[in-house]
Amino acid sequence: MDRIHQMQVLVAVAEERGFSSAARRLGLSGPAITRAVASLEEDLNVQLFKRTTRQVRITEAGARYLEDVKRILSDITEAEETISGTTAAPRGHLVVTAPTMFGRLHVMPGIATFLKKFPEMTVDALFLDRIVDMLEEGVDVGVRIGRLPDSSIRARKVGEVRTVLVASPDYLMARGTPRSPQDLAKHALIAARTGNFSQAWGFSAENREISLKVKPKLTATSHDAVIEAAANGLGITRALSYQVAPAVAEGRLMIVLGEWEQAPIPVHIIHREDRSAPVKVRAFIDCLCGHLEADLV
Repeated sequence: MDRIHQMQVLVAVAEERGFSSAARRLGLSGPAITRAVASLEEDLNVQLFKRTTRQVRITEAGARYLEDVKRILSDITEAEETISGTTAAPRGHLVVTAPTMFGRLHVMPGIATFLKKFPEMTVDALFLDRIVDMLEEGVDVGVRIGRLPDSSIRARKVGEVRTVLVASPDYLMARGTPRSPQDLAKHALIAARTGNFSQAWGFSAENREISLKVKPKLTATSHDAVIEAAANGLGITRALSYQVAPAVAEGRLMIVLGEWEQAPIPVHIIHREDRSAPVKVRAFIDCLCGHLEADLV
């Protein structure tokens, strides 16, 4: 059986997490997909997928092989483009991830522009407030807010965001504006109980680092909820600058203790390719960079 075909099937099954969905994606029958995977496993003498009645998951050995397979298929595509003297328009499928609110506000406009420009592409957007394992979950491109650990992931910095404290003008009129982090003990505080929830709020000024343990009057499981609560005058909340930018611009929220802000947090576009990325990935990153570099000024 053609090895390139087997590799294409492997990628489709891994990314779709199922044989039936991979068959639909490739326009093949279910038995054809099953035969291709079985033949590849027999040739390699290794199990590539763990199959149950409910799901298909790639094995550790399969995941390592998948990385090489994607690089090989990318090299083949690049070689074909080079020998033909043309650059093919992106086509196929991309899986993109970003934090929930950032994805809605800043990544989705980039996706819309990309799909309008390249109508033969499809995109699956995973907007989640947790760290996504790009290999495990079959993600091609991600947006990561925060400092990156050393890894094989390729990254392109597109801007920075800040951690800010905000409250409504009405709340500050009634309760006063805090002048130092210690003043927060006299105020009603609101916190988002998300993946990075912490009762310790950090501050920095004049080469001093302060960490204060806070007792929120209100917690909620989404950033949208706590920002809306603060805009309705219930207290002071902490958020990333992009999350509150619309409400600050409208005058519904005001930044407080700005002189105590910690160092800005970098924003990167990341992808998993060790060498040259596929055309579709390069085109999407270029498109998204244009949007984010304009937004995160």
